[in-house]
Amino acid sequence: MVSFFSFFAVALPAVFFVVDPVATVPLFLAMTARDEAAKTRGMAARACLVGGLVLAFFALFGHLVFKVFGVSLAAFRVAGGVLLLITALDMLRAETAKTKTSPAETSEGLEKDDIAIVPLAMPMLAGPGAIATVMVLVSQGGETLRGTVPVLLAIALTFLGAYLILRGAKVVQRVLGRSGVAILERVMGLILAAIAVQFMADGARDLWGR
Repeated sequence: MVSFFSFFAVALPAVFFVVDPVATVPLFLAMTARDEAAKTRGMAARACLVGGLVLAFFALFGHLVFKVFGVSLAAFRVAGGVLLLITALDMLRAETAKTKTSPAETSEGLEKDDIAIVPLAMPMLAGPGAIATVMVLVSQGGETLRGTVPVLLAIALTFLGAYLILRGAKVVQRVLGRSGVAILERVMGLILAAIAVQFMADGARDLWGR
């Protein structure tokens, strides 16, 4: 049980920080500025449900990608670590990660009537970095039940937290303010950078040992 909880203690912050719902708050408020509260809550709920299901799918079946394309787990850990590091560097600069959404996608979201699936669920919440993270985490757990369940639990808790944050987005924005969000982003970015380096180090060690 100790290994289960220790792995979960690593998986939860890794998934939460890369999904980063706090950074989504300003964009979410801008995209839903003209919508009623009930519609906004509905879009947040559907986005978090879809985003969670997408990550759960890749956590459960992502190993098939390795087999289909002939990619080793070690190589994917290095690639996933690089992608996370890019995301972390954007967070350290308090900028919206380019791996999550582009200015064009953000602009399109401002004009859409319903942003729940695109761009909110994908790629803002369940983007490439988040997908790579859950796949790497499951591979580190050996693709066993003990390694998969903590990741699925981390995904569930992350998107529950994301829903609560988006549901109360106006309160979060008011309490934290732009400076508070930026500071929180930098702290999470620093931790995510350390996780990214660990991913790359583990992958490089496995590649070197071949």
